[in-house]
Amino acid sequence: MNNKPLQQWLLILFCSLLLSACASNVPISDPENDPWERYNRSVHKFNKTFDKALYKPLASGYNKITPEPIKEVLGNFLNNLAYPNTIINLFLQGQFRNGLTGTGRFLINSTVGIFGIFDVASSAEIPLHDEDFGQTLAVWGWDNSRYFVLPVFGPSTIRDGFGRIGNTYMDPVSYLASKENIWAPWIIDKLHVRVRLMNQEETIESSYDPYIFIRDAWLQNREFKIYNGDPPALDYEAFLEE
Repeated sequence: MNNKPLQQWLLILFCSLLLSACASNVPISDPENDPWERYNRSVHKFNKTFDKALYKPLASGYNKITPEPIKEVLGNFLNNLAYPNTIINLFLQGQFRNGLTGTGRFLINSTVGIFGIFDVASSAEIPLHDEDFGQTLAVWGWDNSRYFVLPVFGPSTIRDGFGRIGNTYMDPVSYLASKENIWAPWIIDKLHVRVRLMNQEETIESSYDPYIFIRDAWLQNREFKIYNGDPPALDYEAFLEE
C-alpha cells in the first residue's frame, strides 16, 4: 500500500495547523505541561470539526441501529482481542504477577468465553488491567511529558505519541489495521470509544473552557493509570515556594 498521498496530506495538515497556531494570541494557561497550547488548541478545533462532521454521526448511527446485546458481544470480543497488549506491557513494567494473572484472564475468555465474546473472567473476579506502551515508557523513566494533541486521535503527550508506535505492534487490533489492512475491528473499536464519550459531552461543553477541561482531565487520568491508581501526593511545600 502506497502511503505517500497520506503522508503528504498529514504534512499539509500539520503546516496549516502550525500557521494557525502562530497567528493566535491566546495566552498559555499551563506553560509547564502545555507549552504548545496555541498549536494544541488549533488541533483541538480541527478535531471538533472532524468529530461533528464524521466521527460523531457515524458513532450515533452505529449506537442507534446496533442492539445492546450485539454491542456488548462486540465490545467483549474486541477488548479480549486487544488484551495481549496489556499483558506484554505488564511484563515489560516488571509486574510479573499481574502479567500471569492477565495471561490467565485472556486464556479463560478466549476459551471458555468463546473468543472473548463472553467476559467469563470478570464473572470469576479475575482483575482487569489497562496498560499500554506509553505507560511502560513512563515506568522506564519518561515520567514527565508535555501535552500534545494529535490530529483526529486527540489528547496525548510526546511520550504517549511514541507509545502509539509500540502499541501498533503489540495491540492485535492496531496491528491488523496498519500492517494487514484489516480495518473492521479497529473501526468498530473506535466507534465504541466514541459512543462511551457521548455521556460526557454535556459536562465538557458546559465547562468554562472545554479545551482546558479535556486537557486537565486527560492528564490526571493518565497519571492515575501510570501509577496504578496511587499517584504521588502533591508537594505542597514546593508548590508554595514557587
